[in-house]
Amino acid sequence: MPKKPAIISPWHPDKLAERLPHLRARGRIEAAVRDWFVERGFVEVQTPALQVSPGMEPHLKAFATTLETPSAEKQKRYLHTSPEFAMKKLLAGGVPRPFQLARAYRNGERSALHHPEFTMLEWYRARETYDVIMADCASLLHVAATAAGNTLLSWNGEACDPAADVEMLTVAEAFARYAGIDLLATTRANPADPELALLAKAAAPLGIAPHDGDRWEDLFFRIMFERIEPRLGFGAPTLLYEYPVSMAALARVKPGDALVAERFELYVCGVELANGYGELTDAAIQRRRFEADMALKRRLYGERYPVDEDFLAALEHGLPECSGVALGFDRLAMLASGAAKIEDVLWLPVAE
Repeated sequence: MPKKPAIISPWHPDKLAERLPHLRARGRIEAAVRDWFVERGFVEVQTPALQVSPGMEPHLKAFATTLETPSAEKQKRYLHTSPEFAMKKLLAGGVPRPFQLARAYRNGERSALHHPEFTMLEWYRARETYDVIMADCASLLHVAATAAGNTLLSWNGEACDPAADVEMLTVAEAFARYAGIDLLATTRANPADPELALLAKAAAPLGIAPHDGDRWEDLFFRIMFERIEPRLGFGAPTLLYEYPVSMAALARVKPGDALVAERFELYVCGVELANGYGELTDAAIQRRRFEADMALKRRLYGERYPVDEDFLAALEHGLPECSGVALGFDRLAMLASGAAKIEDVLWLPVAE
């Protein structure tokens, strides 16, 4: 029987030497990012990764564990998928500008752009609108490229100039430009729960049809992934904003327009790099959204995660008007250093 080829571990000198330029760039980027936040009056915080609730996004899979208390009682806990709930508790407690380079965890995610354990850069601004957070994102792209010693961000043979004017594109504009679809026309009848049939009819000329069991959101993402994301962030960064209100998540509805929410995503070289909000501060609305998301999760995957009641209590206590964003730091380091995949900017990837 032929021998299986030996697997060279990531710590092996040959493998580490390949990644070392990217890893050194990562260190410089991290230092420059910290300086950028400190210069603007932010305070770096650290919140626990073990949480009652890992996050409420229906499709995310969390790592679960058991916490043993001094009384020998066993309580289920999760490694968070984002530090968002904990950081908003600090906002409610009076910390106006927190930022964090947090380890985050998502099960079942591994690819050139995904890793089960990764670093998330998350920050918030009390009493600031989300256009200010968008400007932060654009500024940090230039900070990262400069720290890495590059003038361009690059991936998969494509490049993006972080010094170029950011392309500002609403989700509706993107669907019209790249898919020929009037997206908001498919949501007007019921903004909170748009009809699949309307979007399916609009997508038919593209040859994109819903699968059995699909919802409006599923078809939305298929169109996004096939026709829109591959066109974003080339030459200049793209900020895609004003998502349909049914996809608001933890964002507030845009004042004066009940069809869209104050949510944005940042794209560079076709890579989604950040997801930000003008934050929802109404505890009752947030509870209803959580319950709807967990009902969907149970229907799709046969499980649901607990609601973080302490987080909702923080909203009830009084979360200030604020905006915030979560940015994939490993992806930023990859783009700024010119690495081919996320594992090239991790000192030791999680073993398979």
